[in-house]
Amino acid sequence: MLTDRAVGAAFEVFVKETEPRLREALSASLGSDRGREATAEALAYAWEHWHRISAMDNPTGYLYVVGRDRGRKSARSGTVALLPTDPARIPWVEPGLVGALEELPERQRIVVMLLYCFEWTMGETASLLGLSKSTVQSHAERGLAKLRKRLGVET
Repeated sequence: MLTDRAVGAAFEVFVKETEPRLREALSASLGSDRGREATAEALAYAWEHWHRISAMDNPTGYLYVVGRDRGRKSARSGTVALLPTDPARIPWVEPGLVGALEELPERQRIVVMLLYCFEWTMGETASLLGLSKSTVQSHAERGLAKLRKRLGVET
C-alpha cells in the first residue's frame, strides 16, 4: 500500500504530464476560458477519485469527458469563444481563422485544432476522443474543407 506522500507524488507526476494536453483538448471543445476551468475541475475530480483514475487504461480520455460535461453544464451559452489571434505576434495566422473554427461542428473543430493547432497525432486524438483513426481522419477532412470554403481558399 502506498503512503500518502507516494500517492501525492504519483498524482503530481500525472498532472504534470496530463494537464497541458487535457487543457488543449478542453479548450478546443469548450473555448479558451471554459477549457481552462474545465481542466481544473477535471483534475480536482481526478484527485478525489485518484485510486480509480490511476488504474484506468486511458485516464486522460476519461477526464476529458468529465471536464467537457462539467464545462457544458456551467456554460451560460452554447457558443465557443476561442481567444483572438494577435496578427502582430503571430503574423502567419489568417485573421478569419478563429471565427471560422468557432463555426465548425464541435467534433470537427476539436479534431482540427488538436491535429493542426496543437500538433497531436491521429492516434493521440483518436485515443482521447475514443474514436478510430479513420473517423478522426474523416472529421479532419470535413473540417478542413469547411474552413477552406469559409476562408475562400478552396483548392
